[in-house]
Parts: sequence; structure tokens; C-alpha cells
Amino acid sequence: MNHGSVLQRIRRFVPYFGTLPGTWLLIALTAVVGAATEPMIPALLKPLLDKGFQQGALPIWLVTACLLLLFGVRGLTGYVSQIGLTRITHHGLQLMRQAMFAKILASELKLFTTHSSSSLSNTVVYEVQNGAAMLVNAMLSLTRNGLTLLALTAYLFYLNWKLTLIVAAVFPAVVWVMKVLTVRVHKLTQATQEATDKLAYVVEENVLAHRDVRLYAAQAAQAVRFGHLSESLRHLAMKSTVAGAAMTPMTQMLAAIALSAVISVALVQSASSSTSVGGFVAFVTAMLMIIAPVRQLSEVFAPITRGLVSLERALALIEHTHDESSGQFAKSRATGLLTFSELIVHYPSALEPALSIHHLIIHPGETVALVGASGSGKTTLINVLTRFVDVQSGHVCLDDHDLQDWQLPALRAQFSLVSQQVVMMNDSVAVNVALGLGLDRDRVMQCLTSANLAGFVQSLPRGIDTLVGHNATQLSGGQRQRLAIARALYKNAPILILDEATSALDTESERSVQEALDRLMKDRTTLVIAHRLSTVHHADRIVVLDHGRIAEMGNHTTLMQTNGLYARLYRLGLHDG
Repeated sequence: MNHGSVLQRIRRFVPYFGTLPGTWLLIALTAVVGAATEPMIPALLKPLLDKGFQQGALPIWLVTACLLLLFGVRGLTGYVSQIGLTRITHHGLQLMRQAMFAKILASELKLFTTHSSSSLSNTVVYEVQNGAAMLVNAMLSLTRNGLTLLALTAYLFYLNWKLTLIVAAVFPAVVWVMKVLTVRVHKLTQATQEATDKLAYVVEENVLAHRDVRLYAAQAAQAVRFGHLSESLRHLAMKSTVAGAAMTPMTQMLAAIALSAVISVALVQSASSSTSVGGFVAFVTAMLMIIAPVRQLSEVFAPITRGLVSLERALALIEHTHDESSGQFAKSRATGLLTFSELIVHYPSALEPALSIHHLIIHPGETVALVGASGSGKTTLINVLTRFVDVQSGHVCLDDHDLQDWQLPALRAQFSLVSQQVVMMNDSVAVNVALGLGLDRDRVMQCLTSANLAGFVQSLPRGIDTLVGHNATQLSGGQRQRLAIARALYKNAPILILDEATSALDTESERSVQEALDRLMKDRTTLVIAHRLSTVHHADRIVVLDHGRIAEMGNHTTLMQTNGLYARLYRLGLHDG
């Protein structure tokens, strides 16, 4: 997205890349000093040619000293500016990445439905790095070559202002070429980023679904899909290169036209004037030296454009992504009283409400099982409690305070979750158990023991300090579930949510997990989504949901005697283990 001129767009990044004014000042000084040394080379040629070949007119040591000093200063300024540039780039990168990651952690959940994980990781890790490097390097090149161009132009004016006017006449044409091609490169860079995201998403999908792809022999179809997107990316890269590369030869041709005119006029002037050989050579040398900064200035706008597009995408994530809304009420530990009244939850793409509950109270310490066919609203109800889904109307209260009034960290501190899909961090067993809380090793071990994992942990090479690996995929389903139970025990929240926690386990694993769950559920308000009778039978109440509404409610015996929806589902075997 274009937000004005290039200068206005660059100003938006000052809070990240402009926080080291001292380093910027040092780089500016080295750029000025470096640019000032450029005219010194043709300036030395004039006395060297006019006097150097006359016996004793020019001391040899002076020529050597001047050359050594000149190139020593140029080398030192280049070295210092490169060090300063690296410091500014990586400091700004660190600030920007921290801001993006903080936004990801605090953003509304719709961010994760509108952006794939590969797109977000690509923006945070790679795009900002490439964009920052291109932009800061291009800005340094723009400053250094701009100053060099000014210094050489001033020297040319000093030598012969009439000839210099011919050079100045070319500049408007150069600016026009740069403007036209920069707009083209900007559009192509945005299209390239979108194509890159699509390609990365295909790779991500095939990595996550590698078993299904092989099982259904979908490799050929996925290879074709990848090939089409890869070809599209290649085509855009070529178009971008063509547009960017055209800038250099076009500006060089304009510079060559100016150079030819200058040399021709200078030769005519030299026949009727007292211009010395040294003066003429100095002018032509300075004129030839101007070509290099002009060429580099013509090349600098493509990386500036690409860098801005990459960084603006990161800035859009920071500035345009809204945080989750939060109230002011906080309580260290809730009693676990949950009340629902006139609740309606409606997803944007759905015709009917996903959840519509007139009235429901769950008392502290009560175990309530949520039962219903797929799509009946069980998971939506759980997501409402943790505010992963917000309600359209009605009220849900915890301890007589509406969920909207709770501070989000305080609200979510009241819930522990054990689900079928257990997510583990690539860290140690201990860190995964104490996730988000201070690490107490003795307490971690107690929770692992209560979760029937003491023997497993003792068999690990480094005990609780053993890394579990990427999402703990090397652990069995039962071990992962029990790790999740240990995590819930460590958090010790007053409300426990069991989301089909044993549905994917074999009988032996389920028995071990169920023993751990029984310890976990003691003295807590527990909400159970389950397909196994072992949990549903022992629930204080069973709430049967049908198309988002409460169809019936009671304990197992009562509901079976009623012979309603629950009894029908039971006989159909929906809850049979």
C-alpha cells in the first residue's frame, strides 16, 4: 500500500531505525568526508600533469603523501560507515520484530484465520530482514552517492561552469526514468510477495499433511500445484528484474550523451583558449567519475522500493491489527460459578446461530458433560468461556462478572485445558509443564507423578530437562495427553476443560490417562466434551446440545429414562468407547 511520497513512507520507520541518532550522525559525517575526497582525485591530476613532468617543480614525496592520505581517509570512512550501518539495521530489526511478535501474541484471533502461519513467520523472520537490509543500504548509497555527485558537480562548476550546465540538463530526464520504473518495480514487488506467500503455504500444507499426501498418492497433484505457483513466482521475478535492470542502461545512455557533448565542446574551447592539459584532463576525469554515482543512484531506487514494500507489510501487521479487547476486573482465583443468559453466538458465514442458550448455571465444583453430535455447539461454548469467540448478544458471567469485564490474563488464568490435540513447545519437559508460569522443579515433578508420568520421565536421558522436540511428536498419544494433564495440574486453575481428552487413545492408555484426570478434576468446576462413557457416566449433569441449543439436561440415569435425544445418541453408539 502506498502512503505518499518515498520520503513520507520512509519517515514511518523512524521509530525503529531512527533510535540511534549518534550512529546516524557518525554515518552522515563519514559520508560527507568520503564524498569530499572524490573531487580530490581529479584535483590532484591537474598539478601533476601541469607541473609533475617539470624537473623539481613538484616534490615526489608530496604526491605519494597526498595519495596515501586520500585513500586512507576514504578507506576509514567506508569502514566506519559499514559498522554503523550494520548496527542501525539490526537494532531496528530487533525493535520491529519484537513489536510484530508482541502484536501476534496480543492480536484478535481473526488474524490467524486471515493469515497462514507461513505468511506470518515469513513476514516476521525473512521479509523484515531483507527489507531492512535493502532499505538501509540503499539509503546509505543514496546519501553517499548524492553527496559525491554534488561534490563532483561543484568541482566541475569551479573548473568550467559552461560545460557543467550541459551535464545538469540531463538530470530531469534521469529523474523521469527513475520515477516511471520505480512505480513498476513497486507493483511487481507486491505481486512477488503474494506469490511467495502462496508458495510457502503449499510447502507448509504438504509438510503438515505428509502422511495424507502419501496415503492418497497425491504427490503428483501437489507437485503440479507447486510447479504452477513456482512458475508464477519465476515469471514475476523476471519481470521485476527487467524493470529494475532497465534503469541502469537508460541512465547510463543519458550520461553518455552528456559526456559526449561535454568532451566535444571542451575540445572546441581548448583550441581557442588557454586551457592547460592538466585542467582539461581534470575536467574529463571528474566528468567520467560522475557516471559511477549517477549509475548507482539509478540502481538505488529499486532496492528502496522493494525494501519499503517488505517493511510496510510488517508495519501493517503492527499498526492495522487490533488487540483483543479486555475489561478491568481481575481476581486471583475464581470460585468457578458460570452463568449463561440469553446467549447468542453467530459466525459471519453461517445462516443460523452456532450457539443459542437461554439460561444455564454451572455451580462451583460441578462436573458438567457437554454432549451432542458434531456441529452442535460444544466447542463453541468452550471457546466463549475463554473468549476465543466473542458473543453477539446475551451474557456469560464468571463469579457474577461478565466475561467482557474481566481482564483477559486474569480471566484465562481461571481455566486449564486438556484436549485431544496437545500442543507442546520445542523446549524441555519442565518448561512445557510450567508453561507461562514460574518454574518450580519439585512442583513439576509432583505434577508429572500425579499424571502417571514419573516412570517415563525417569527413563529420559536428562529427566525433566530433556527436550521434547517439535510438538513432542516422538511421544505417544497417551504420553502427550498426560503431559497436558501435568500442565493443567501445575496451573491449578479453578475451572477445568476436557475437550475429548481420551477419544483417540487405546484402552490401556485411556485407563492411565483417566486415572490422572480423576485426580485433576477433584474440587474443580469441570466441563467435559467427551465421546467416552467413562467420563459422561460420572458427570453431575449432562447438557445435551442440538444445533446450538440445549435439548435436554440431567444425569445419565435421568436422561436414559426420559428416552430423548441423549438416549437415542447413546443407543446409536455415539458415546461408546
